[in-house]
Amino acid sequence: MRIGFALPQFHHQAFETDRVADFARAVEQAGAASLWVGDRNLAAVRPRVGYGGQGDTIPSELNAAADPFVLLGVAAAATERVTLGSHVLIAPLYPVVQLARSLTTVDRISGGRLLPGFGVGWSPEEYEAAGRDFTRRGALLDELLDALEAIWTEDPVEHSGSLLSVPLHHSPLKPARKPAPPVHLGAMSERALRRVARRGHGWLPLCVVPSYVDADALRSQRTQLDEWARQDGREPGDIDTVLRVNVDAGTSLSTVADAIKSINDVTGIDHFMVDPQYEVDSVDEAIDYARRLLALLSVDSDG
Repeated sequence: MRIGFALPQFHHQAFETDRVADFARAVEQAGAASLWVGDRNLAAVRPRVGYGGQGDTIPSELNAAADPFVLLGVAAAATERVTLGSHVLIAPLYPVVQLARSLTTVDRISGGRLLPGFGVGWSPEEYEAAGRDFTRRGALLDELLDALEAIWTEDPVEHSGSLLSVPLHHSPLKPARKPAPPVHLGAMSERALRRVARRGHGWLPLCVVPSYVDADALRSQRTQLDEWARQDGREPGDIDTVLRVNVDAGTSLSTVADAIKSINDVTGIDHFMVDPQYEVDSVDEAIDYARRLLALLSVDSDG
């Protein structure tokens, strides 16, 4: 199995961004396969939609959030082999030219190790702050993917669509990975899963240990995704899966390790991104947590 970890980004760890390089080096040396960022542009005081699209509250742990692009760049410069991913960036919030430039820069710094993961988010206030239409977020993501693909593969390049327009411009700086970094997509709904099947290089589902773990549902979703991919003329084996594992506060390491092993047994998913932000407060605690979990899962320093 490949085990990755969230970079120090939220809550108390957001105030230790000077330690991101230390974390990245230590966790890579311990045998981690990947390092990840999430995305939170703001946490509304009175949210119309709550965390994950449920209720009307947002955990206080998300109030402080460091910039995901900067963290990926720091981790890219500090490491040599780990994959560097986003699980997920709320891509429709960003102007596509700037998004392409930031991700291209990270991919070149890392020598082609970037795995960009996108989602549409759930916060109307984040879209309001970015001047974007929350109700069109899915359509905006579709068009952004078209524009991003063009920017990464053509020079000169332009894009003209109903929601996004990019004038003809020079675009000689391309990502290190050819033809482009493999865009993965977060998806739980049918519409989002169909988008993965149609055009994603990978699927980014999630679970929460121990409060929301359903390996059978993950297996069923993947089976349906594969069928839709075949209907679109794609080979399902070309679509990767990376499961985000959020950890509830107070959860033992052995419970997390057992959940990962069980999901792997039932679904065949072999790449996991672990985020213990509700369980650890400091970067030192996060490094220790990663080392101990990798040891429980018998992942050594050779990866």
